[in-house]
Amino acid sequence: MSVKFKDKENDNVYLTYKDDSDIPDGEHVLIIPNYQGKLLFTQHKVRGIEFPGGKVEPGETSLVAAKRELFEETGGVGETFHYIAQYYVERTCGKRFTKDVFMVTVDVLEQQLNYYETHGPLCFNDVSEVPSNKKSYLLKDAAILQCLERVMEIGFYKS
Repeated sequence: MSVKFKDKENDNVYLTYKDDSDIPDGEHVLIIPNYQGKLLFTQHKVRGIEFPGGKVEPGETSLVAAKRELFEETGGVGETFHYIAQYYVERTCGKRFTKDVFMVTVDVLEQQLNYYETHGPLCFNDVSEVPSNKKSYLLKDAAILQCLERVMEIGFYKS
């Protein structure tokens, strides 16, 4: 299934649901983690509370980047990542980008000395529990919220 819509910048966003038989090939990753029955977030030092994610580094696959970003930003370790969606944004001013979205059940959170650009992990039952004044703009992004709905539709997470 594919969906097209406009984002807050009035750029075109194209979202396609994927499954594990598809090959992720985006330049960015987003992870929707479940830890002990709750959604696992990270608190970015500038943007606020959001799901972990970031850029795919040279030589990495999207899956390797997703595992790395989850660990760096939350200390989370999970065995099985599921590819659930890809979206790309056609920017009117700037470079187009593609993001692969994964879901994972986190088995363990390892305490980190450095969470890089974040303050580390936070858990909430639902996005609506995240205080509005601490939410990253990414937690208001239609593509990301649509991916979270997809995660709930397929039974990975129930709020």
